[in-house]
Amino acid sequence: MKRVDLSRSKVPEITVLFWVTKVLTTGMGETTSDFVVTSIEPVIGVAVAFVLLVGALVLQFRTRRYVPWVYWLAVVLVSVFGTMAADVVHVQFGVPYEVSTAGFAIALAVVFLLWYRTERTLSIHAIDTPRREAFYWAAVLTTFALGTATGDWTAHVLGLGYLGSGLLFLVAIGIPAVAYAFFRVNSIVAFWVAYILTRPLGASFADWLGVGPDRGGIGIGTGLVSLVLAAAIAVCVVVLSRQRSRSAVVSPIV
Repeated sequence: MKRVDLSRSKVPEITVLFWVTKVLTTGMGETTSDFVVTSIEPVIGVAVAFVLLVGALVLQFRTRRYVPWVYWLAVVLVSVFGTMAADVVHVQFGVPYEVSTAGFAIALAVVFLLWYRTERTLSIHAIDTPRREAFYWAAVLTTFALGTATGDWTAHVLGLGYLGSGLLFLVAIGIPAVAYAFFRVNSIVAFWVAYILTRPLGASFADWLGVGPDRGGIGIGTGLVSLVLAAAIAVCVVVLSRQRSRSAVVSPIV
């Protein structure tokens, strides 16, 4: 572990609660997207999600420091819109899941390459300029789209179903943690691999809870699952707001 100064950073410190909140947002993004596009005209739903996302990101960029509710609102809306973007690629344009997964992976690699070539770092504890913040959110949005496509690929193409996919990614997300803790894998690499995996992890379990048995779920309902996850996220954000410290902190990763 190392001590880092987060006083200028626009993103939170990396703690267990950070990861819990992140997984909750991925699940909420998945079920909220499904609920919206099946309740209203999909084009309208996507347009509304895009407008809300732009508004949240404008608010995030206008803040001078990390503000928990502003940051996590942006993450939730990135999750919703990122899910819709990945679904549009498959449903509207007929792109196979394996192709969209590869495509989003390449897009993310390009974002990381441009980010590193420009700033010489991919550390989230160096998000202290508008340009770095722009690269950060571009990466975040792409990870959500990639994670959505990957989760759909394992569930539908590989035939694992939502529960099987969730269990697969639950095991997979432990790999970067173990690699970092015991094999001294680069902390930034470990962070971003885990960050990408949170998306299909949360989305797979949320789908399993929300969709009906005909789609491999238990049928609680995507609307209800979204509300429960939203309440859980709100509780986490309140706790994060109370615990936040803008002085030097100990961070387990990055």
